[in-house]
Amino acid sequence: MTRAVPLLRVRRAVALALIVSLAACAASKAKPDDKPKGPPEAGYVILQTRTVPLDVELPGRTAAYETADVRPQVSGVVQARLFKEGSIVHAGQTLYQIDPSLYRAAAAQAKANLASAQALQVSTRALADRYRPLARIEAISQQDLTNATATAAQATAAVAQTRAQLQTANVNLNFTKVPAPITGRIGRSLFTTGALVTAGQPGALTTIQRLDPIFVDIQQSSADILSLRRALAHDDDLTAANAAVRLILEDGSDYGETGVVEFSEVVVDPTTGTVTLRARFPNTRGLLLPGMYVRAHFAQAVRRDAVLAPQPGVTRDPRGNATALVVGPGNKAELRQVQVGQTIGSDWLITGGLKAGDRLIVEGLQKIKPGQPVKPVPAGSKPQSQSRPTDTASGSRRG
Repeated sequence: MTRAVPLLRVRRAVALALIVSLAACAASKAKPDDKPKGPPEAGYVILQTRTVPLDVELPGRTAAYETADVRPQVSGVVQARLFKEGSIVHAGQTLYQIDPSLYRAAAAQAKANLASAQALQVSTRALADRYRPLARIEAISQQDLTNATATAAQATAAVAQTRAQLQTANVNLNFTKVPAPITGRIGRSLFTTGALVTAGQPGALTTIQRLDPIFVDIQQSSADILSLRRALAHDDDLTAANAAVRLILEDGSDYGETGVVEFSEVVVDPTTGTVTLRARFPNTRGLLLPGMYVRAHFAQAVRRDAVLAPQPGVTRDPRGNATALVVGPGNKAELRQVQVGQTIGSDWLITGGLKAGDRLIVEGLQKIKPGQPVKPVPAGSKPQSQSRPTDTASGSRRG
């Protein structure tokens, strides 16, 4: 019994010593590095000026370059349709044949009337010529000569009148062949063979559209146009641009061909408050059809000496104001209130608050506070370690 008590005490002492040793090792591992850390790294870019186009993206609709409704100019029954629906037709090509029987007969009658008038003209003119020397020798009265001369003049006028009637009859006869007024793609026929058509009817026989080139009517708000014109008038660094227009189709793909803005409407649509800009595009492949919704991307102005800032370097404060941190004097972070315009690619167009030569901080912003000393490094540089690695192996041995 006496031997068991000292043995128990020895075991307790060994266990206590082990606990103290482990605690010392843990304390040595948890001991912080006494080496002071330097200021946080601030990745910066140096702002520069350059000339940039001010692009806009606006909605638009395609419209045919030329559109013509085909209507009859004489009345009659359609004898034949001489085109294939949906095909390309050429100006002057005959599309419909209207029954020409009545118009052919009218032309023949007008021709006969002209021949009769011409024969009467010859007779009356000969009589007047015969009376003229007889009147000089007073073989006939002067009144007889006057009557003969007047009759000859009436016969000449009748010839001119019947000749005009013949021309009209021939024109109407030609109108029985309904031609294509323009070259383009023809639509479906709204009248079939055997249908009765009339001159001046409200309904068109068919419609022809010229689709190459093709128009795109672009809508822009009148407020944006007013702002642009004011800026062009007062900003010497801003000039108007006549850049090519790109199209983005309904499926989000790029059209591939570029167009040009031809003119701008001089009135504002009172229902939408927009002004229509019309652009012209080549359409050799026939990909664009009238009425398609597209988005037009083009530059309306060019700004010289523009300052662009990468978007990661511009943030918003709780009030929504745009702010930026720059490397100031003494390598201290300086907070700037900035004014931004539109985006140019991945950059903001800066209109105030920053200038060329400023070192804008774009990396390490989460570790930097305004007024804090920083270690400026070019953006994209490999970060440098601020503390020594912990020697866990030696610590475990010391433990």
